[in-house]
Amino acid sequence: MDNSNLLKQLLMLGIGTTSLVAEKLRDVSDQWVTDGKLDPEQATAFINDMMQQLKSEQGNFEVQMQRQLKNVLQDLGVPRQNEMDELRGRLDRLERQMRDLENRQWR
Repeated sequence: MDNSNLLKQLLMLGIGTTSLVAEKLRDVSDQWVTDGKLDPEQATAFINDMMQQLKSEQGNFEVQMQRQLKNVLQDLGVPRQNEMDELRGRLDRLERQMRDLENRQWR
């Protein structure tokens, strides 16, 4: 499982959703300006406030998704990068020891 690819897909989904929400917010605020419910300055402030809220919530969403993904990978028994690096180091040392023992036997 390529967790970086999954995370990228989830982030792209979040970005796409944010773009769609921003577009709909503009449409609604434009309609309210046309209907006289808001003046253009209020509409701009409304959009800016909503987009700021969305960005902060998106950041929280990303952190939560990373935490959930980490938990799922851990539950599945997928080793972390530092664990893989440690195992590679141990394997390298064992291979070196085997070569040393083989070299001693042939002398």
